[in-house]
Amino acid sequence: MVDVSEKSQVKRSALARGSIFLCEETIGEIQKGDVEKGNVLATARIAAIMAVKKTPELIPMCHQIPITGIDMDFEIREDRITVDLSVKSRGQTGVEMEAITGVSCALLAIWDMVKALEKDATGNYPHTRITDIGVIHKVKES
Repeated sequence: MVDVSEKSQVKRSALARGSIFLCEETIGEIQKGDVEKGNVLATARIAAIMAVKKTPELIPMCHQIPITGIDMDFEIREDRITVDLSVKSRGQTGVEMEAITGVSCALLAIWDMVKALEKDATGNYPHTRITDIGVIHKVKES
């Protein structure tokens, strides 16, 4: 693990984004609230928050840092849902790993919630894919 003990504590934030491509019918079911497992976006939001908090348990060399805020938005299009997630902290190291972990888990939660709708006759997911997970920007205030 990198030693950050000599670094000063400063405000830090990171914004990450990722998308999941789904069938148009699945998007419609999500928007109508008719998915059998429940509210897809509410579940994805909870999954993201939990993932942000547990990032140091999942990524071996990540420091435990105090999370001071998490904001999340969903953009729903006819063929995909895009997740934007920002994480804020006051600490000695950045929060970009927390942000991309949160986005990843939100997208995985969406997939899990709708997988019955996305499966084809062979049990595969020919249209479902998670793409473009990345850090959009990060800020370190001095």
